[in-house]
Amino acid sequence: MRALCSFLAAGLVVFSTAWAEDHVDLVKKGNAAFNEGDYKKALEYYHAAEPDLPESPELEYNLAGALAKDGAYEQAVDKYGKALNTGDMNLGAAAHYNLGNTYFWMGDYQNAIGSYEACLKINPEDMDAKFNLELARRMLKEQLKPQPQDQNQQQQQQQQQQQQQDQQQQNQDQQEKEDQQQSQQNEDQQQEQQQQPQPRDEKEISREDAERILNALKDDELDVQKKIKHEARAKAYTGKDW
Repeated sequence: MRALCSFLAAGLVVFSTAWAEDHVDLVKKGNAAFNEGDYKKALEYYHAAEPDLPESPELEYNLAGALAKDGAYEQAVDKYGKALNTGDMNLGAAAHYNLGNTYFWMGDYQNAIGSYEACLKINPEDMDAKFNLELARRMLKEQLKPQPQDQNQQQQQQQQQQQQQDQQQQNQDQQEKEDQQQSQQNEDQQQEQQQQPQPRDEKEISREDAERILNALKDDELDVQKKIKHEARAKAYTGKDW
């Protein structure tokens, strides 16, 4: 796949000699450091030129390019926005294009698309902008798709599901074990109750009642015996009949 088209060939603005020679030198030195890949040094030169070039779209554009290359994307977006305050159509188109690149690197494909489209409105023949626009659209489409879970997440979910299943099985086994214990306990209680002596029928004579009855019978027997003896004595009496 073709890589994202980066800065325009004439990406940096070289200032006119209308400014003082020292400002031009600072910008030139900044541009040289930029082309050598020393973006921090380029920023130092550009910032040194800022006091005498306030709100210069050209300087803001160069600052934005160095910031973007240095990874300070949000600051670069701000500088490119200020660079758009220009009447120079070529500079405006270049600012929109590189602003689109910066958004692309940030993963903000929606704004990248808008910047490339703005560039193409100014320069419809910009093939790099057309390519980057289609690439940003494709990336946005991919970004909006539901992302599949990575392997680690899937493994974690599978482990969690397995743990839940194991826990459920343990709970089920424990419940069955408790049910069996309760059932066995109930059976043991029933057998124990059957083996124990049954409670006495309320109609059965108690020991105390039996003793009273026996005593009563003994008393009756004594009375009978006394009566028999008395009668015997009476029959045996042969005294004088008065």
